[in-house]
Amino acid sequence: MKLSSLGLLSLLLLITSAAPVAAASKTFPLMINTPFAACVGVPNAKSTPTAVVKVVQGKLNDTLIVTLKHVRPNLGFDLFTVQNSPFDAAGNPVVIPNFGLAWYQSDVEVSKGGSASVKIQTILVNQIFGFDAASGLAPTNTFHVGLWFDDPQAAAACGFTGFTPFNGVHHAGPMAFISLPVNTPGNPLGPLCFSPSGTPGECNP
Repeated sequence: MKLSSLGLLSLLLLITSAAPVAAASKTFPLMINTPFAACVGVPNAKSTPTAVVKVVQGKLNDTLIVTLKHVRPNLGFDLFTVQNSPFDAAGNPVVIPNFGLAWYQSDVEVSKGGSASVKIQTILVNQIFGFDAASGLAPTNTFHVGLWFDDPQAAAACGFTGFTPFNGVHHAGPMAFISLPVNTPGNPLGPLCFSPSGTPGECNP
């Protein structure tokens, strides 16, 4: 039986519409905070500590997986998405007033073997934001991903004193890893923005 041109076109359209659409995804490394690298890694080890993030955009929410390797066993970290990175796209330090809006996402526990993996599912790609109408804080995106030492004492040997608010009891250590801005001309945003707009600092939702 031969199909007419119209019938063949309809069949092709049916097959095309039924084919699954590949989800948008991105994988990127986090940069280690050099002053505290010795407290992240294993003493006298040849392998450098690494943190890699994979983000997959979903229909209702998105999935983010952080994988750590070659890290000092039994360390604890706190995963946050933040507004600002203290580095430019090339990894050079930049002057920022602070990390801006920070959003607590998960705890991360390193195994005895020096590795860890954690997965979260929430709104991330292009749309993650927070706001506070009472204080006048407008909707603010947190397109960067960072990890902080959960215990301030874990970074004491690297010269850290005091504490930061980056854990559930607001008594954490310094930043251990952070994402770099995406090197988009005129619009450097964090890697959770997959679709930067033509306006500097803005992302297409």
